[in-house]
Amino acid sequence: MRSDEAGPGLLERDAGAGWEVALPDGGTSLGGVQMAGFRDRVAVGFDKRALPQPAVVVVIGLGDDAFTVEGGGGGRSLRSFAATLSPGPARIRGRRVECIEMRLSPPAAYALLGAFPSELGRSVISLEDVWGRHEQLLREQLTEGTTWQERLALVDSFLLRRASLAPVMAPEVTAVWDHIVACRGQVRISELAASCGWSRKRLWSRFSAQVGLSPKRAAMLVRFDQAARALRAGQSATDVALACGYADQPHLHRDVRDFAGCTPGALAGWASSSG
Repeated sequence: MRSDEAGPGLLERDAGAGWEVALPDGGTSLGGVQMAGFRDRVAVGFDKRALPQPAVVVVIGLGDDAFTVEGGGGGRSLRSFAATLSPGPARIRGRRVECIEMRLSPPAAYALLGAFPSELGRSVISLEDVWGRHEQLLREQLTEGTTWQERLALVDSFLLRRASLAPVMAPEVTAVWDHIVACRGQVRISELAASCGWSRKRLWSRFSAQVGLSPKRAAMLVRFDQAARALRAGQSATDVALACGYADQPHLHRDVRDFAGCTPGALAGWASSSG
């Protein structure tokens, strides 16, 4: 599996004892889309920072309690939300969580969200602001569903309908994104324009408009995602810097501070804490 399709989302990363997790039988119908159903069976609660990752994470809440999203100097209560590629310093909490989480690659997000990345505004946004009344109708249908497979099939059908009317990311942009991911972010930016046959200026403009990040920032994000997973798995900062292609440990430290707002040591500690 490619790294942009295999990494965890928000709940998937930490769901453990006390959580019911359901995956769709036979996978999903669209490429670049992962989804799962989650239910907090023993009210353990959910309290996580939204780490930047090379995917847009969409959460559709089904329970009675809304999620609390904190960031940008305030807090909001959201039934459903999307965390963009660089969510910034956001923290998401939930009680008695029951939801469906989707992880969308940038090409899938470009088609399915129905808004250009530059138009999304907040780093964690209300899904109702993006999908309008369709979000409410979908959530009502999902709440009425009696099994996880019925609910997951409903979401899959909803996404297929949106995809049939959706814009398609430029093949050159998709190819550059795929190349960045395949290289795990360790790519010379000067090579990207040549690889797709565009000028550097055109690539930067089209890629930024359709992905929401410049090619350079996208490569940094993919590399950070690899490093963050390794740090959370217990690897030392020295080993992670070497394996992920950073010039040295201070270089890793700067990127972690940039994307996560903390040190590599603090990020590693998130693997065993609730916050």
